[in-house]
Amino acid sequence: MKRSLQVAILTLLSLMIVGAALAATPGKMDLKVGEEVYVCNCGPTCPCHTMAMREGDCTCGNKMVKAKVTKVDKDMVFVKAEGWEKPRGYNPQGKYMCNCGPSCNCGTISQHPGKCVCGNDMKPVEAKPAT
Repeated sequence: MKRSLQVAILTLLSLMIVGAALAATPGKMDLKVGEEVYVCNCGPTCPCHTMAMREGDCTCGNKMVKAKVTKVDKDMVFVKAEGWEKPRGYNPQGKYMCNCGPSCNCGTISQHPGKCVCGNDMKPVEAKPAT
């Protein structure tokens, strides 16, 4: 009886983990006001709009800057970094994402192909199948 309870609990936990992974949108950063994130510092005209959870270089090759989330809208995250006059908007849904696999914690997304902050190539975000 004890063994079957353990199996049932492990099965339930496994299903919850798989469900959470399936519910997550690939290449999307779920940020909240007050959180810190690294972003491209090039300005609104830069095509990369790279964002990551770790410090590094953007896909356009420039250094990223640490910024604080000031506002979250449906399709836009506004962040403000030291030295910026006002917050800048970034799309939290990347067209490209880090290709490191589940053990990587850099969380890099970008609107432009290139290298993620951990040095791996970015991969195109695959659309999540409709359910």
